[in-house]
Amino acid sequence: QSWSGQGRSPACCGVLTARRSAPSQPRGAGRSMIQFIVLQNRQGKTRLSKYYRAYTDEAKTKIEGEIHRIVTTRDPKFTNFVEFKEYKLIYRRYAGLFFTLCVDVNDNELVYFESIHLFVELLDQFFGNVCELDLVFNFNKVYMILDEFFLAGEVQETSKQTILHRVQDLDKLE
Repeated sequence: QSWSGQGRSPACCGVLTARRSAPSQPRGAGRSMIQFIVLQNRQGKTRLSKYYRAYTDEAKTKIEGEIHRIVTTRDPKFTNFVEFKEYKLIYRRYAGLFFTLCVDVNDNELVYFESIHLFVELLDQFFGNVCELDLVFNFNKVYMILDEFFLAGEVQETSKQTILHRVQDLDKLE
């Protein structure tokens, strides 16, 4: 029988579970994880946000404003990794959209940098040449793809075909 009906056995997740800390450790304490994901256009309008820690609405609005100010004014000759409070922002720009991840300072930047690219490829393949309007009018499907890729602030699945197959199966149920 497959694990949770998804065709995966717990053994296939050994790479992800091997880096997890002891169960007695509180969530997010001393453990690498994504704090939040924000997609914004050049004007600063947030098109998607997913927070894996509790923030008030005021704090979210303030964070999103700060992120927009940082990533849009940053000189393109600099890296796409920026220190942000006690965390690190990793961002990529695709056309008029900025995809930003906030991660722990000690996390591997390149892994998350490539994760952003994989997420964009997933969106592009699912929507067929994705644009900002696809994100606005199909936000539920975008969150569905995001949730198949990241779970509780950690990378859940990296296979593009597996993620797209699951999302297409879920999409058929609607």
